[in-house]
Amino acid sequence: MSFKKYYKKTFIFIGVAILLYPLIITMYEVLTTEKHSVVFLENYHPSVSIGVFTTYIILFIFMVGLGFYWLFKQISATLTLKKEQQKMEVLHLQSQVNPHFFFNMLNNLYGLVSKDSQKAQALILKLSDMMRYSIYDGQKSSVTIAEEVAYLKNYIELHKMRYHKEINVKFNTNIYDENVEIVPLLFINLLENAFKHGVENLYDNAFVAIDLTTNKNEIIFTVENNFDPESISETKGIGLKNLKRRLELIYPKKHSLSFKSMDEIYTSQLTLQLS
Repeated sequence: MSFKKYYKKTFIFIGVAILLYPLIITMYEVLTTEKHSVVFLENYHPSVSIGVFTTYIILFIFMVGLGFYWLFKQISATLTLKKEQQKMEVLHLQSQVNPHFFFNMLNNLYGLVSKDSQKAQALILKLSDMMRYSIYDGQKSSVTIAEEVAYLKNYIELHKMRYHKEINVKFNTNIYDENVEIVPLLFINLLENAFKHGVENLYDNAFVAIDLTTNKNEIIFTVENNFDPESISETKGIGLKNLKRRLELIYPKKHSLSFKSMDEIYTSQLTLQLS
């Protein structure tokens, strides 16, 4: 017999015993008196009234308690199911982060293998580090800010290696505590968009400026890039929708995400409240 079934049977047995106890005591008091005749019972004995009243009170309390217990179990089960569903949704969204980047890198590697084997080997090592982080650390509930910065730097280095043109990338960090934990892969979408919609469409003078600032209360991640207005696509990818949904689930009312375009410079900023 499982513990759960044993618990239920014990609970029912105790409940029945509590309900029957006043009736047993009442009948005992009536039958042990000198006047335990049918006539006496018909003439009303106070013990019978008190016993029946007590029984109904206990029955009412027992049923109310049982109702509250059932309600508590239902609410608890619903909250647990909702939490599990949100956790599964977050994991699913995290697994969708920048897959097309890896496909593009594999295509570049295919062309480099025969032309520049040393460069191809270096790309493979950095790519494997990024994939390892995405697959393993990316499935964790949290990572340190230092680990996330290392991942972003690997991403930048890979892009520098794959392009056949000069790009100006600056990554400024001002981190209060490198051991502060955050949800992994939150910043990569904004950085990826800067390269995809900026650097890739510019033949020269392309730049990306990244700034990551933290303090006791918040993290501010800002990305700026120049772009070609004629190459802007109206089609929106799933990356930003993915990011917005993750922020809603993980940092409800504790984040802000803003975008600004001015003089062919695009700025995106994500702020996370830590407390």
